[in-house]
Amino acid sequence: MSLFILCWLLSYAVAKPLDYAAAQAGSSSQVVLTQPDQQTAVKTSEGVGWYDPRLNGGRFLDGMQYTTKKYGEPLNVIISGLSDPFVLTDTGFHVYAKSIGYSEECLGLHMGQLHDANLGDGDGRKTELFLARQYYFPVWGTCWESVAGGHHFRAWKQNGTLANSGAWFLGVSKEYDSTKNHKIVPNGYNIGRDWLVDRALQGSHWQGMWWKAQVEWREDLLEEGKKGVNHGIPQDGRVAILTVLRV
Repeated sequence: MSLFILCWLLSYAVAKPLDYAAAQAGSSSQVVLTQPDQQTAVKTSEGVGWYDPRLNGGRFLDGMQYTTKKYGEPLNVIISGLSDPFVLTDTGFHVYAKSIGYSEECLGLHMGQLHDANLGDGDGRKTELFLARQYYFPVWGTCWESVAGGHHFRAWKQNGTLANSGAWFLGVSKEYDSTKNHKIVPNGYNIGRDWLVDRALQGSHWQGMWWKAQVEWREDLLEEGKKGVNHGIPQDGRVAILTVLRV
């Protein structure tokens, strides 16, 4: 019996450090989700910033709802799920968009085709939730954008059962005026993205609420060039991950 007890004590002494090490690893504040040769979303103790749509059959190009599903516009900005919780709501995101120079469409009327996007969250292809246009102050707001052209974006939320990060995925660009059917200007995807990011980094405010964004640039999510891109307009393959914080 004494030999049995001695063996049991030795086995407990060896196993305990391993269990402790495993517990420490499990309590780490950051876990990086990976796929071969590519880092994807980062999960922290505060939540999930976003999930790579490609892991569940999605992509970083949207598609036109009633015409072509092969070609699309790049989803080149992500508002991280680690952002201010108010910005992650539908109402809050509309308010934040106004703070950085966008607003709803002219007179609330949609112009142009609806786009779908598959964010790999289990919802499949879903229609844009929000289309925002540059707000020209004080001249007719977004109605002037329809006449003169300017910046705009489409937005989808990643909130399906397979990947519920709450992040906003945006397709951002600069376009011609309505006489050219709002076609994207040359280099318009890069120009539009950078315009939005610059304003977010500068900081913004609306009705007493102030925000300032941090950015992480990723070059491994979108393929550089014009393959599969609407209008055959090349883009540089960079995606801006914005974390919008209340200040």
